[in-house]
Amino acid sequence: MKWRLTGRFLLSVVIIVFIVLIVNVMILLATAFITSKKDFSASLTDTPEFFARNFEHKFEIVDGKPVLTREGLDALQQADAYVQFLNENGDVIDSVHAPPELPKHYAPIDLISMYKYEQISDITTYVYAKENISYIVGIKDHDTFRYIATLNIKQILEGLSQYALYMLIADIIITIIIAFFFGRSLTKPLTQILNQIQHLKNRKFSTIPAKKGLYTEVFQNLNDVSEELAAHEQERLRLETMREEWISNISHDMKTPLASIRGYAEIMQEADSVNEMLTYAQVIEKQSRHMGELLDDLNLTMRLRNQQLPLQLAPTNLVTFSRELLIELLNEPQFENYDLQFDAQVDDITCTIDRHFIERALLNFIYNAIHHNDTSISITLAITTKNNDAYITIQDNGKGIAEDELTHIFERYYRGTNTAHTTGTGLGTAIARDIIEAHGGAVWLTSTLDKGTTVHITLPKNA
Repeated sequence: MKWRLTGRFLLSVVIIVFIVLIVNVMILLATAFITSKKDFSASLTDTPEFFARNFEHKFEIVDGKPVLTREGLDALQQADAYVQFLNENGDVIDSVHAPPELPKHYAPIDLISMYKYEQISDITTYVYAKENISYIVGIKDHDTFRYIATLNIKQILEGLSQYALYMLIADIIITIIIAFFFGRSLTKPLTQILNQIQHLKNRKFSTIPAKKGLYTEVFQNLNDVSEELAAHEQERLRLETMREEWISNISHDMKTPLASIRGYAEIMQEADSVNEMLTYAQVIEKQSRHMGELLDDLNLTMRLRNQQLPLQLAPTNLVTFSRELLIELLNEPQFENYDLQFDAQVDDITCTIDRHFIERALLNFIYNAIHHNDTSISITLAITTKNNDAYITIQDNGKGIAEDELTHIFERYYRGTNTAHTTGTGLGTAIARDIIEAHGGAVWLTSTLDKGTTVHITLPKNA
């Protein structure tokens, strides 16, 4: 993949270079064609050479001697030029504005040399003749230079074609080298990005260093996606483990009552009396109710866990609510001999709650304290405020819970070492915790062996 990207980049660069070369050639040809059609006659009349060539009209020959006209004098003045007139022997017979260092006699070779090369800096000379008078016109012009060269068109074309070929080869080589190193800097991050996407596809949620450059934001986004997917994967695995645990535990718990129901149903078929049948029927009914409670608790905890349980919220005075709950509990025959106490520091603590579910949560904690301890246990339900929240504690002086078991108390189906002979679905504490959290509250336990356990509950208090 890496070399494929680099190769495609190199190919695209080479193609671009060829296109640029072709466009340049086309522009060059078009420019040459347009130039060949352009009329330069107007601009040629304003050149020093045109001035010198037409200077013969600026003087006349009278009795074999040159006579400069007023127009010629003005033209020399305006052009910053000078003129020397020579006879047939090369002697200077007259001059106007000529520098004093110029010779007074010119041999033919001197005239040729003067025409070919500059005799005075920044002055270009032109040699012409009118009748038997030769004249030298020198014009001071910084922009005009004369170069004498001998050209061979065939050699020039061959040299240009060879040079163009070498230049093309050199350009292509340079382009490939530059494109290779530049392409690596572009394709290397792309390769890393593609590899990271492949890892995400294969559920490998690792992060890569986000290097500074063109792709910095892409790397950061990929790392964010990777971290988010990793978190979702961990949550999925956790839920999968929980689901498997639920299925395993519920299957295990359902087998016992189902086996009991089936066994007693078979025994009923061979019962000798109606009383015996009624006894077996009562056992079947009890096991059926236990199965129903187990299914109801499982459904409730799943709905609470997934925030799918609609709460019937209403402002409630928790002090009055908790006192009445404890009184109703003491009025039940099986709990009338227990030491249940109530302690309230204030008369009114109002919270918005679902009365049914909060009652179930508090009763679950009270029932746990009763069922897991001796009948001589003392339980105190206290309510006050703490950090602008309602603060409820359910404290007992029972057996207590070992420190290594405290972290597992709210796990579903967890039973401590002192619960071997208790009944229930194993979901009560987890359900109570989920109910409190669904109300925006929190719950935790503190315990000391042989001294007792305290359940701490906080709920948001109304303003």
